[in-house]
Amino acid sequence: MLGWGMAVSRRSRRDFGITALGGAAAIFALVSVSAHAEPVEEFFSGRQIKFVVGSAGGGGYESYSRLLIPYLSRHLPGHPLFVLQEMPGAAGMVAANYLYNIARHDGSEIGMVGRGVGIEPLLDPKDRGPRYVAAKFNWIGTPQQEVGLVLVRSSSPIATMQELKTHELIVSGTTSAAAPSYYPRLMNRALGTRFKVVEGYKSSQEALLALERGEVDGHCSGSSSATLRARMEPLVSAGKVEILAQIGREKDPDYPDIPLILDLAAALADRSWSLRSPSKSWPGRSWRLRESRPIGSRRCATPSTPP
Repeated sequence: MLGWGMAVSRRSRRDFGITALGGAAAIFALVSVSAHAEPVEEFFSGRQIKFVVGSAGGGGYESYSRLLIPYLSRHLPGHPLFVLQEMPGAAGMVAANYLYNIARHDGSEIGMVGRGVGIEPLLDPKDRGPRYVAAKFNWIGTPQQEVGLVLVRSSSPIATMQELKTHELIVSGTTSAAAPSYYPRLMNRALGTRFKVVEGYKSSQEALLALERGEVDGHCSGSSSATLRARMEPLVSAGKVEILAQIGREKDPDYPDIPLILDLAAALADRSWSLRSPSKSWPGRSWRLRESRPIGSRRCATPSTPP
């Protein structure tokens, strides 16, 4: 989820984490400073732009990318041609590593990755997977904002999010950079909850099956998608599973009475964090990528891409 060019100070890490509880795929690029930057239209005109997708074909991230590309081409000066390249692995981390360390940093390569890419280095600074500094990417945007759900078995003694501050809840996860795993860790860090994540499930569907079978007592979904609902709602209707909270900035209209995770953060003086471009960004190209706005949210680019 995370998009936006951002600089995260030590003081703002907690606020950053709380704001990060909700979102979707992020689009970004890296662009390095050039002494003689070309005019934006001249740079993009007739150029082929590589659009790297951090997941395998057939999924939501690829679908978002294919929807966005025609709009980006239409609205950018010079109307460049976009070429999609799939680069799956580690919930988008492989693609992020490529864009940071190998891709051209001039605005000719951008990408879409999972929301965990931006915050994984903050949650686990010792993790050797991320070979990038998230704050140095030019974060352009995200195609949508998703609402995750905290699910708990009805047999669990935990009935509210407040009780998670004093009682442990074992939840199913996939990989450390995926929402079902990093959402609980993020809430533990930012809100003082006591989730214990059991990772290693091959997919979110397997992680949900573990909840259904009673292998775990909870699950933090990355969205409230139709696929999730088809699996979850029969269990909710049968009284086997309850929705404890929503993970996002706004409630899903279908669950108006389920509280937001951010309600737990009400005591914090400031839930927001500053958004600004990295100092080495090029002010023409990243800005144009943001301003093309085919869909009214956030997208992103490589760190050294001209703003």
